Amino acid sequence: MLDDTFARDLVMIGAVFGAATFAWAGWAQEGPPPAGGWRVVLGVLSVAGLALAGWSGVLAARNWDAATAIAPGGRGFTLYLVVFWAEVLVAVVAGMLLARAGRSDLLAPLVMLVVGVHFVALAVVFGQPVLHLVAVLLTAVAVLAALVPPGGVARSFWCGLLGAPVFLGVGLWSFLRGASVLSAA
Repeated sequence: MLDDTFARDLVMIGAVFGAATFAWAGWAQEGPPPAGGWRVVLGVLSVAGLALAGWSGVLAARNWDAATAIAPGGRGFTLYLVVFWAEVLVAVVAGMLLARAGRSDLLAPLVMLVVGVHFVALAVVFGQPVLHLVAVLLTAVAVLAALVPPGGVARSFWCGLLGAPVFLGVGLWSFLRGASVLSAA
């Protein structure tokens, strides 16, 4: 499921997914269940994500001249930019519509859905089949979080609790594979 043709891209997936782990686990702190130590679990996920982002980011910077699927000026880079800005536009506009409708509780699931769906295109851009798996898992998390009955727990909690481990697991796997290939080169 991991193509090591572009090892630097794998390491960068580790960095980006580490940052995403940190962000989603942090957003989940918005309203976890009051009992059960959930804040500790989310804190551990945040620290692990930050560590992954740091280690991966340093290794990616040291190997910045290595080959990449999204070389500036190339077709992959252009597609990446289009997908990125389309994702941002959809999330912002839909988020504003949700807020206007008084349904800001659905913002986290909406953002998770947009992020999940955008990995379908990015799997093709980067030539990484594992990103299709990430797309399916994050989309499922978004749907589940949107369908959970409202209660004393924020929907962002479910997005972070279930989504952050997806980012952390795939990010760590990508980082380790990319680091292994780069060290052997």
